[in-house]
Formats: sequence, C-alpha cells, structure tokens
Amino acid sequence: MSNTNETETSPSKAPSHAVYQVRDREGQKGIFTRIGAAWPHKDGKGYSVQLDAVPLDGRITLRVSTDKKD
Repeated sequence: MSNTNETETSPSKAPSHAVYQVRDREGQKGIFTRIGAAWPHKDGKGYSVQLDAVPLDGRITLRVSTDKKD
C-alpha cells in the first residue's frame, strides 16, 4: 500500500533541523538531548519530524542542523 503524501513529506536528503529535548535547570543552562530530526515540506508550509525518543518532561526545540558534532 503506498502513501499518497509520501513524496511531499518523506525525508530524501539530510535533515534541515535537529530536534532536541531541553530540560531547564534552575540558575544554569538547559540540558539539550538530541532526540530526532526534521525536514521541510516541499511547499514550505511545514515539517516532517522523526523522533527517536519521546520526552516525558521538558520541552522540544528545533534547531537548524550544523556540521558541528552534537
């Protein structure tokens, strides 16, 4: 069975964004844990997000992918 939206949302290149869980700490910087990746839709109106983990607390942040090692 094929998905008719597959061509619009399937990741075909390197992701444009990294997905992080961020846990805030009082008086310190937050802890960022990479939990997935995101690719823009062809129409530019959304993103497909692939999560490797689902956080139970904290918040989810999308950041532009860079060549820096996470």
